[in-house]
Amino acid sequence: MSDFASLRLLVVSATQAERELWCKGASFASVPIEIAEASDAASASALLARGGFDLTILDYTLSDAEAVIAAARSAPKASMVVISAHPYVVAEASRSTGAEGAVPKPANVEAAGDLVERCIKLKLLTRVLIVDDSGTMRSIVRKILSACRYKLEISEAAEGNAALQQIRDGNFDLVFLDYNMPGLNGLEMLSEIKRESPRLAVVMMTSTLDNAIADRAHATGALAFLKKPFYPADIDAVLERYYGLQVARS
Repeated sequence: MSDFASLRLLVVSATQAERELWCKGASFASVPIEIAEASDAASASALLARGGFDLTILDYTLSDAEAVIAAARSAPKASMVVISAHPYVVAEASRSTGAEGAVPKPANVEAAGDLVERCIKLKLLTRVLIVDDSGTMRSIVRKILSACRYKLEISEAAEGNAALQQIRDGNFDLVFLDYNMPGLNGLEMLSEIKRESPRLAVVMMTSTLDNAIADRAHATGALAFLKKPFYPADIDAVLERYYGLQVARS
């Protein structure tokens, strides 16, 4: 996570204990974080109007939370907003607010640190490799990814060996991998990727309706399995899983 020298975070909650929990969790983040706090919508909006915040964590129960989101959108430097909500309303919070994501309220400092790390991931550049011998399919996946709200740097490879070389030479975070390719098939590629880069997230794509293949892909470490034809909403769901957030759908 070296894309940021540092990151500015605004924590907005009426509850001091909750603000302190987020701040303590953020102190363990993988990048240096400068933190500001606000206890109400007016003070949060005033801070956001000055600009400079990369990320805002906003309590779903805050009075006039919508005003905070509007201020984040209109700030000189727009701030990405992640809602903090009770676990049973996280999905509702994501849908109803239009924020970039929603997370459950942390129960302790460790949980807060993990959630801050997920939020940071939303703001960082994600490097994606599309591997498919079909130029048309690569173009479709690229088009869907290019239209999403995240910061993605997209590369392509037409076959397995070229893809492996790019992975060895590059610093990818996420791979969309076709199962049916000449030479190394998708499962062989997946095994090799996981052997060399175990933390690299891989999404398997196939036109073959075979539950056994899907089961083997998941067992080998695939993040997700996409059956062709798939649609933007399917890739949105994959990205939601990758980022570890309940993400608002357009």
